[in-house]
Order: sequence, then C-alpha cells, then structure tokens
Amino acid sequence: MPAVKRAKTSFAAGELAPELLGRGDLRAFENGARRLRNVFIQPTGGVTRRPGLRHVLTLPGAARLIPFEFNTEQTYVMVLTAGALRVLQGDAAVATLGGPWNAAMLPQIGFTQSADTLLLVHPDMVPQRVTRTIAGWTIAPWAFIREPFFRFAAPEVTLAPTATGGAITVTASAAIFLPGHVGARLRIAGKRVIVTAVLSTTQANAAVEELLTGTTATTDWDEAAFSTARGWPVSCGFHQDRLVVGGSRDLPNRLWFSRTGDLFDFNAGTGLDDEAIEFGLVSDQVNAIRGVFSGRHLQVFTSGAEWMVTGDPLTPSSIQLNRQTRVGSPVDRLVPPVDVDGATVFVARGGQGVHEFAYTDVSQAYQANDLAILARHIVSTPVSMAYDQRARLLHMVMADGGIGTLTLYRAEQVTAWTRQETAGAFRAVAESDGTVWAVTERDGAFALERFESGLALDAALTGAAAIAQDEWSGLAHLEGRSVGVLADGAPRESATVTDGKVTIDPPSNTVQIGLAFRHEIEPLPPDIITSSGAATGPLRLVAVTFRLLDTAALSVDLGRGAEPVPFRRLDTSVLDAAPPSFTGDVTLRGLGWRRDRLRPVWRVEGDAPLPMTLLSVTTEIRMTD
Repeated sequence: MPAVKRAKTSFAAGELAPELLGRGDLRAFENGARRLRNVFIQPTGGVTRRPGLRHVLTLPGAARLIPFEFNTEQTYVMVLTAGALRVLQGDAAVATLGGPWNAAMLPQIGFTQSADTLLLVHPDMVPQRVTRTIAGWTIAPWAFIREPFFRFAAPEVTLAPTATGGAITVTASAAIFLPGHVGARLRIAGKRVIVTAVLSTTQANAAVEELLTGTTATTDWDEAAFSTARGWPVSCGFHQDRLVVGGSRDLPNRLWFSRTGDLFDFNAGTGLDDEAIEFGLVSDQVNAIRGVFSGRHLQVFTSGAEWMVTGDPLTPSSIQLNRQTRVGSPVDRLVPPVDVDGATVFVARGGQGVHEFAYTDVSQAYQANDLAILARHIVSTPVSMAYDQRARLLHMVMADGGIGTLTLYRAEQVTAWTRQETAGAFRAVAESDGTVWAVTERDGAFALERFESGLALDAALTGAAAIAQDEWSGLAHLEGRSVGVLADGAPRESATVTDGKVTIDPPSNTVQIGLAFRHEIEPLPPDIITSSGAATGPLRLVAVTFRLLDTAALSVDLGRGAEPVPFRRLDTSVLDAAPPSFTGDVTLRGLGWRRDRLRPVWRVEGDAPLPMTLLSVTTEIRMTD
C-alpha cells in the first residue's frame, strides 16, 4: 500500500473521551487528540505548554477564592479560610478580617459584589457584608432596613402577647419556639417584636418595637424568614437595582427581591412597582435554589431545573417565572455560574456535565448545551470554576485535584478540553483582572499560587542578583523537595531544598526554582480509509513533521521512548546558557512496523522548563492488509 500523508492542522476539538476512539467519522476526531496534559489550546488551534505557577502565600488550610474588582485599577482577590478572610492586591495581603465561618462551610458560601461591597451568605451563617472604605476593609452582619417575613407554623396556630408595649411574654397555642429564635423578629398583626429569650417551645420573652394593637390571641402573625432557627440565605445577586436572595435553609425554593434602590429593604408593602417582591418556585419537582445570575434575564439555577425570571422592569405585577431546562445544579457545593460571551456556563448536578445556558431568539427560550459531551472523562465533580476572558480559557477544578481547561471560542466553533496537573492537587481557582489564581494542596499543606506567563515551574519563586550567586534562599514552602532550576534561562539539574535554600553550580544572576511538571500531547489513532476499504493491518510511520513556534525544547516519542528532536540536542542537566527559540518545521523518520493500531504513532512529552508551541503535525504512514 502506498504511503498516506495526513496533515493535522488543528487541535481545536481538544482531548476526546476514550469512548470516541471508534468514531473516525466525527469532525472532532480529525481535530482532536487522545491525551493533552499541561497544555493550553489556543483559539487558533495550536497547543502550547501551560505557564507555571508562582508561589504567593502559604495558607493555614483549605480556602475559597473570590475575585473583587472595584475599578479597572483596583482589583483584589479574597482568600477565605476557616474563620478568616485575607484581601490581596497583587501578591500583597492588604487586610485580614475575621469571619463566622469554618472550614466545613467554605464549599457552600455564596457571594456577590456591588461597587465597594461584597456580600457573603451561607445557610447556617448570619449573612456578612465586606466593605472597602477609605479607612480600610470592614466586615459586619447584614443590617436589614426591613427584613422579609414568612409563616412557618400551621395556619391555626395563635400567638397571645401579655401587653402591647415594652417587655412582654408571647404564648403560642402550639410548640413553635426554638432556641435559635433568640434575636429573631415576630410580626403580630403587622407589628414587630424581637425575641429576647425562649422560655419553652410555646413561650418566649420579647421586646416590642412597634406598639401592638391588642393582647388577644390571633392567627395574624408570622416570623422573620431568616434566623438561626430557620436558616439564612443560600445565594444572592443583583438584578435591576434590586438585591435578589435565592433560597434559605428552611425555604430552599423561595426568591426574595429587595425594594428598588434599597438593597436591604424587603418590605412587600402594598405591591407598588418599586416595592419588594417574593414568591416560591412551585413545580412538579424539588427546586432548591443553588444560584441566581443576572444576565439578559434573571436566571435561577436550582437542584432540578433552570428558570428564567422576566419583567422589564421587574415589578410585583409584571414579574413572570418560566422553567427553561431540567439539568440541575450540585447540592453539596456552590459553583457560581460564569458568563462566557453572553451565555452562562454552569455545572450539572450529575457531576460530569458542564452546560452553556444560552438564549435563542428563534425559540424565545433558553437551551442548555453540554460542553463536555466529547470529553466526559475530564469533567469529574467540578468544585470551582473561573473564566479567563483574555485567553478564552475556562478553568474548572475537579474533586480529584486536576483542572479541566476549556478553550471556548464560539465564533470559530472551538470547544476544546485539556487537563492540568501539578505535584499535589488544585483545590480552588479564581480570575481577577486577567490573572488566574489557584489554591494548591501539596502533602497536606495549602498555598495560594497564580499562573504567570514566563514561569516554567510550579510553586515557583524567582530571584535576581547583580553578582552571580550559587545559593538561593526563601524556599521554605518547598522544604525537603526535589526542585527544578532554571538559571539564567537555562535548565540545570534538579536540587533539594534544605533549610529553605538550594545551591547551584555554576552561580547565576537569575533563577526560577520550583516543581517540575510534564506536558503530554498524544494523537488519536490513525483512521485511514482508501478506495479499497479501511486498512486494518500493521502500520509503519515513515515520517512526521512538526511545525513549531518559538519553541526552545521538544521531546518526541516515536516508539523508542521520549528523545530530544534533532533541532535541539537538549540535555537539561548540562546547559549553561539559555537555548534560543525555534520557529519552523522539524521532520523525524520512523522505524519499524506495529500491529497495535491504538498505539500512538508519535507522542510529544517532556518536563524541560522551556517554552513549547506545536502548531500542526504532518504524518506519512504505510499500512498493509
């Protein structure tokens, strides 16, 4: 059989699931790969080794990351750990605040930002308000102007106050009081009292805030919707100048909208256009609210479906609620949806789906397309998500510690997944002003790191000196580890961190020191069909040509193990000068026949801390029947 040449000009379909190895008829098969590790796919179709991670801060334990952007010049990242919130601007911590949360609560903390205020919610925590002021940063519980109320007890239960003012005792006709009612408000015939002590399940002491109308037992009463007894908000957001609260512990399917312009006034009043709104999501399935998102419309994500809230503007008389799709969101953690080019990307409840919630003008409704349908093996229980708009990369931290990175470019029909791995595990991710931050866990120790262009190692630090040095310190976070060293732009042999420092020989003026990581690019098996039918016999790689861009090192395995390619005879342990980058074609010759048709005919892999960008691959293959 004559040699068959195939040109692979794009990796724009990303890594495909093993279940698709037999689907050579798919367009994705032509532009996909079998394995892509520690590489990013460019919107133009090329593959480049991912940047390394700079070590920023050692953390006391598990953390949650929240971006905060005050204006284009003042961006921050919030690091939530057990009982504390650190505010970072750049790599420097500018404030540390205490908070009423513990490590177990971090996955369920919801948040939203407006101007200089960040709101934090959790079903078991009094909602917190973090504010940036001229004097610094502050944190305090929400202060409602008017809080929402709800009737939790049965309609026939009555309340009887002992007096109309001052300190009173309230007696209920049934057991309704809990210890958590202390500090909560009751509304009796429209007048408010605040509980000061719970005497029993049927009696409580209270202080009158609004003079009561009488002391007769009445069924006209309700209680604060949010309290320690009934739980606190699950999620929140802003839409049309209203604060939107989605769900609480005991009212999981209810929505509250504040008064227009008064973000903490939830008094429904008489139903005027600017007054507060509230209602429940009632349908044929459970709809515990897991997130609210302000887009073209207010989008409500629940445990069983996705809803659209319409009304322009939203008023008590114009508001409409319509269920759109039935995917559902996770209930054991909050992964806030993100906006990508006007569509809202959210994580599916099942753990292996990532959906694009997009409005279609034709049907005047939302659809939820699964972005992970061709790479289901990469998506496994996402726990954190962030979108880097500049690079068009959606990063999704998985429960197993890897990051699934999606290159999403709708205009060019690019939906491509790769996986990022590090020594240890990724635990959280956030994007702020083009910088992608990550929480890592290595041997039980947590740290804040960030992706940085030009870095080639993880958990890395850089150093520079006017006079060449052989000893570099400040590496306590890597104590006892074998680390990679890039000195004056050239790879050196690995070193071990002892007493927070390493010694290199010969000395250098600049260094990068951190943990090495390996990139891998493996193609799908060749699927060759000729006029006489599909070839099924042994095959031989005759030649392969790699088109490279600004590449300093490339190792290729053609069946004998990874070896440096001829254009750069690179031994990373002995270089004493930075290798120049290479742009152009490199052709390698293959040897030997192989019967295993699933075995890759070529494979790019390596851990040299140097740039590598692969644009296209052309193969020449012979086969026999």
